[in-house]
Amino acid sequence: MFEVLPGVGLVLPRGAGVLRFGMPEREAQWAVATLADVRGTWVCGAGWSFSASYEGLELLVCGDTADRWGRAEHTVSGLATVRLGRYGGAATEPSAVPVTLRDVDVFGHPAREVLDVLTSDPHPTVSLPHAPAHAHAHAPAGYLTEIRLSAG
Repeated sequence: MFEVLPGVGLVLPRGAGVLRFGMPEREAQWAVATLADVRGTWVCGAGWSFSASYEGLELLVCGDTADRWGRAEHTVSGLATVRLGRYGGAATEPSAVPVTLRDVDVFGHPAREVLDVLTSDPHPTVSLPHAPAHAHAHAPAGYLTEIRLSAG
């Protein structure tokens, strides 16, 4: 089970550790490598990034991010963002691995139910990009496919 810790990071399954915002790349890669093969990747604005696949989920981790307008207060050293997403297009069933936020499995219940419990803005540093910012009645059919975490 992955557990989202808003403002802190992401607890990895099987006791692999915690991806904590601000941690160095090597420590982040080491923790993820205990679960899956780590692959280097490129993300615009990030000093480093890597991805890994784990039981139907894709993890994208980025760090040392610079603000594109040069604002020093928006530059993050170390781990800055984590994206956890499901493979493929529309999700029509629960994820094989729970991803919890405030004890709610965001990929394990239909999108409308998740949004009813979490609201459209679960935490300032957490986003559910495929969730509309307005009424839950307009939530996507099926299950959510992505959650993003940021250092702030």
